[in-house]
Formats: sequence, structure tokens, C-alpha cells
Amino acid sequence: MPTILIKAATIINEGKQFVADVLVKDGRIERIDSTINATANRGINAEGLHLFPGCIDDQVHFREPGLTHKGNIYTESRAAVAGGITSFMEMPNTVPNTLTRELLEDKYAIAAQNSPANYSFYMGASNDNLDEVLRTDTANVCGIKVFMGSSTGNMLVDNPATLENLFANSPMLIATHCEDEATIKANLEHFKQLLGENIPIKLHPKIRSAEACYLSSSMAVELAKKHNTRLHILHISTEKETHLFSNDIPLEEKRITAEACIHHLWFSDADYETKGNLIKWNPAVKTAEDRDGILAAVLDGRIDVIATDHAPHTSEEKAQAYLQAPSGGPLVQHALVAMLELYKQGKITLEQIAEKMAHNVAKCFQIEKRGFIREGYWADLVLVDLNQAWNVNKSNILYKCGWSPFEGQQFGASVTHTIVSGNVVYEGGKVAEGTYGQRMSFVR
Repeated sequence: MPTILIKAATIINEGKQFVADVLVKDGRIERIDSTINATANRGINAEGLHLFPGCIDDQVHFREPGLTHKGNIYTESRAAVAGGITSFMEMPNTVPNTLTRELLEDKYAIAAQNSPANYSFYMGASNDNLDEVLRTDTANVCGIKVFMGSSTGNMLVDNPATLENLFANSPMLIATHCEDEATIKANLEHFKQLLGENIPIKLHPKIRSAEACYLSSSMAVELAKKHNTRLHILHISTEKETHLFSNDIPLEEKRITAEACIHHLWFSDADYETKGNLIKWNPAVKTAEDRDGILAAVLDGRIDVIATDHAPHTSEEKAQAYLQAPSGGPLVQHALVAMLELYKQGKITLEQIAEKMAHNVAKCFQIEKRGFIREGYWADLVLVDLNQAWNVNKSNILYKCGWSPFEGQQFGASVTHTIVSGNVVYEGGKVAEGTYGQRMSFVR
């Protein structure tokens, strides 16, 4: 591994900003000091740049195996490092669904051959694989994913006895997608009776409603409290749900945590008119009041982490009518710069971005020696130029699907360098060829 000396960076780490040099050796941060004079294979002049801990995305869908016409681990992890995401945790609703330990290890093998970013994969839960789930290795798997709402394949867990057993016996963190299936079906049938098949996209948040989200999230919280389960609720989309969570104890002591996603912090239902199915997600993008309430919960500590729920589909799939168009969109390349745009608007600080996109993810998942700029930790680092503006267009989009809900958006900040496990994997607008990512491990 190369030795890298980063000079005069403005470091954003653990609630502080300071200018220092950073020496990277054997993949780890060897030294942080005001001035370091050392021989290195690579020198990076970071004067005027900001150095963040690499972002850790706890929720992505990279589509491999089985759905690789939309994306794959190689293409989407390259987009991730271009966006400053150095580590990802990928979801089990691929084809086949990741419902056995053998299928889980197959995905790790693919990543080991293809990913420039560090990686982990969730074990999937269904109504009938509880025994397999409970044998998951807690030291080298990020968590168990439970869809408490409609999902891909055989992954809807709606059997009360299964949920009870899972929450009572899970050896590790349970991450949940919370939408109440019965409520969604009733809402959909209501609008089909009114409008037939010609339902407009603007009704998506009425079908996948705030009520559907709260019913499911509150049930998950109730189960977790009953069994003292380590619960992490994904992609909170309503202001009401934020009140299910607390900020009165340190994150390390919380048994129930929550995630906000970029799209729920950026878009509102007013954007359906111009973006259409490109911002069709589950849970749905809802009102501006919901968006603002989610950000408020991020800032005051009720919501602990920011992620993407990156979930690409082809342009042709998204161009279908509302009922046929799949939900989800690509985000990993543009997540950090979107949050930096909110910083420029005065809505969040740089220190809070580092906390919510790196520090707290490492704390939530108990990731071993990542998520902080600390001596002895893995060198997962991102350099950002806060004054280098650029426009998102098809020529600079790296997702395999070739589009972004941010097309046409100007961002005022750019990622200049991304370092993964001590290797420079992105600089000068290009991703280095090679497999630099490592399987993440967890201290539990």
C-alpha cells in the first residue's frame, strides 16, 4: 500500500475544524499533526480543501445478483467513491433474495472481486427463514433487514409470530423498512376505484401515506421496547415518525435508532410535477413540512444517520405509467454534495455532516476502526473543495442506469479525492481501476 502525506487540510472531525497534516501508511492513519515531515509515495496538497471521514452509507441497493441491467456492485461502488462514500451496506432484495448464509457469502465474493469501496451486506428475513437468520455471524455482517411493508420477492415479513420471534431473538441489529401493507392496499384500491389505472404520480404519498408509515414504525418501536431489540428504522419520511425517537441519551446507549435519506431531506411533494417518477420512492417523498421536520430531527439527534437508499432503475422502467414504474433512484454519487449544498444554505454544519454520514454510522453499527479521522483507524478519507461548482449532467453521471434525479442541478462543492483503506481511488474526476474495498468488521 502507498504511503500518503496530506498537507494542510482543514479537517472536519468529531465536532471540530482544524488545519493539519495527515500521514497514511499501510492503509491506516499513522499520524495527525500540525506539521509532518515524512517520506511518502504520494503527496496531496490540501491547502484550502476540507478533509472529511469517508461517508458510510448504511442503505444501498446495488442490484447484484439478478437485476444487473439496473446496476451492479462494480458500477455503483465506483459511483459511490466518486461521491465520497467509502463504505456501503447493501440490501438483500436482489434476485435471488439473500435469505441464506450461502447466498450472503456469494455477494461478499462478488464485492471482493469488484468493489473499490468497503462493503458489508445485510442478511434478509422472510416469514419462513428465522432459523437461518439467527445463525448469522454478528462479527462480519452489518445487520438483518426486515421489510415490514411490500417489497421485492419473498421478503415481506407480515406474520406476527415471525416478527415477535425475530425481535425477541435477533443476535444483532435489525434494520426495518416500515410501511403498513394493509393501509397501502386500501389506499391504492380507493384511488383505483376513483381513477382506474390512470393514477397520477402526485398521489404516491397519499397511497403510501404518512399513516402507513407511522403504523408500521410505531409497531416496530413497540416490539423493540418489549424485547430490548437493537432496532434501526430506515428512511424516515414523516415529521410524525420523528417523535418516536429520543435524543436524551448518547447514541452508543440507544437501542432504537433512525435514519434519514437524502431524498427526504431534499425533495417534497411539490417536486412531483417536474420530476415525476424520477422521485418515486418507497416510502414516498411527502410534504415540505415532513421534509423540514426530518431535518430538524437530524439536527437535534432524534434521527442519528443520513443515508441514500440508492436504488437504480433504467430510464425505460421509470418512464412507465405510475402504477408500473418501480420505486427507487440512484443517489450515492450525489449524496455528500447535496448535504454540502444544504450547508451552504445554512441548514446544517460541516461538523454535523461528518457526524451523521460517518461517525454515527460507525457507532450505530459498531464498525471496527472506521468512520473517524483518528490515528490507528483505517484511512477512509474524502477531500472536498467547497468552492468548486459543477452541474450534474449525463456526461458526468457514473451510475449504470445513466440518469439522476439531480440532473440539471448545480452543486457548489466538489469531491476532489477519495481514499479507501489507504488507497487513492478517486481523483481528478476519475475512479481508479482496481479492487481496494475491504469487508467491514464489527465489534459486538
